[in-house]
Amino acid sequence: MLPPMQKGEQKMSDENSTYHVPVLLKEAVDALQIKPDGVYVDCTFGGGGHAREILRQLSENGRLIAFDQDADAKKNIPADTRILFIPHNFRHLSKFLRLHQISHVDGILADLGVSSHQFDEPSRGFSIRFDAALDMRMDQSNDLTASQLIQRLSASELQWIFQEYGEVSNAKTLAVLLFEHCLHASIKTIDEFKAVIAPVIKGNPNKYLAQVFQALRMAVNDELGALKDLLHQSIDALVPGGRIAIITFHSIEDRVVKQFFKTGDVEQIKIDPVFGTKVLSALRPISKKPIEPYAEEIKRNPRSRSARLRIAEKK
Repeated sequence: MLPPMQKGEQKMSDENSTYHVPVLLKEAVDALQIKPDGVYVDCTFGGGGHAREILRQLSENGRLIAFDQDADAKKNIPADTRILFIPHNFRHLSKFLRLHQISHVDGILADLGVSSHQFDEPSRGFSIRFDAALDMRMDQSNDLTASQLIQRLSASELQWIFQEYGEVSNAKTLAVLLFEHCLHASIKTIDEFKAVIAPVIKGNPNKYLAQVFQALRMAVNDELGALKDLLHQSIDALVPGGRIAIITFHSIEDRVVKQFFKTGDVEQIKIDPVFGTKVLSALRPISKKPIEPYAEEIKRNPRSRSARLRIAEKK
């Protein structure tokens, strides 16, 4: 476990509460069943909303390891000796636990997706509301932007991204259009992108663009790959009886989390028709159905509408 540190905590202020409104705050932290002297991981620190509540329930001997690959999140780190901030993607959980000589943790929390700050900062290129560079990198030290991704991929690769990550109905038509355009010219900005794909937009334009942007963002940041890495590493990281709580915002990630909690594998396991397949998972799902926000929370924070919280406990 993390070695004891000197006393002297400082309370976190609420000055960063506008950076990102934490979704399912009470439900997610309650799910971890915080032990005052325990060690916990917040995989997506952001504005520190969930971290603040975890720290509030910890004693001076408790510890919180917080991950966030977004450089902007560093501005929200509290002056609290109980927190260890790691400015990297949570897919490197095991590596940094070993580096800091932390053998096991009592709980892991991940609030996936994009923070309110990232959506509302035009220069980041996450939102269809602004014109800016077509960027979408959560970790801006990475080289690959959404603009470069589109330029480099084949029509079939683009089609797969739009189908799998955005569930775009006319993914092939969209992919071919972008591929043929990029043979002659690049797409640098959000407005340029929207203008290029305007002829093939189906249904509600805002909904369609949101699906397309989601797909590109997930591809640029390899979000599904990072989630799968985290899930696999969580088994060894947790103590027996330790809990993992994951908040997802679309069906693709929710299916992966549900599958892993149930079977211990991110891929669908085929059942042998003759002998059957016995599923041996190190985790026990706490409930069959995910926890969803109440109407009051959705009213306060419309972006919470699609949130789904799943919880599992290590056997």
